[in-house]
Amino acid sequence: MTVAALADAPSFQFDGVTFRPLAVPSRGSAELAVWRAELPPGTTGAEHSLTHEEVLIVLKGTLTGTIDGRPVVAGPGDAVIFPANTLGQLGNTSDTEPVEFVCCTTAGIKGFIGDQTITPPWSV
Repeated sequence: MTVAALADAPSFQFDGVTFRPLAVPSRGSAELAVWRAELPPGTTGAEHSLTHEEVLIVLKGTLTGTIDGRPVVAGPGDAVIFPANTLGQLGNTSDTEPVEFVCCTTAGIKGFIGDQTITPPWSV
């Protein structure tokens, strides 16, 4: 058993969001990728799609946006299921409170933002 401490996790900034990998291949996980993310007030991530499903568990604040054209509003304890190959955009419309969530997905996930393909560095 391996413990991957949040205190030891590197920090990555992308599109105004801070990502901190917890259980990812570089930290001991073979099949899953789990990270913690924080969206500052007023931050909206880029519209994107993914090669694998993601499940986001909101810890703090209210996560808002759209997935497959449908509105998303999720608060602490809620799970947001972001299907693979589906266009979505998530953010934080609060003026004062950050949104914090944990994401669980498949190791090796890739994202598509417009014509750009990315392998999120916080997922490997």
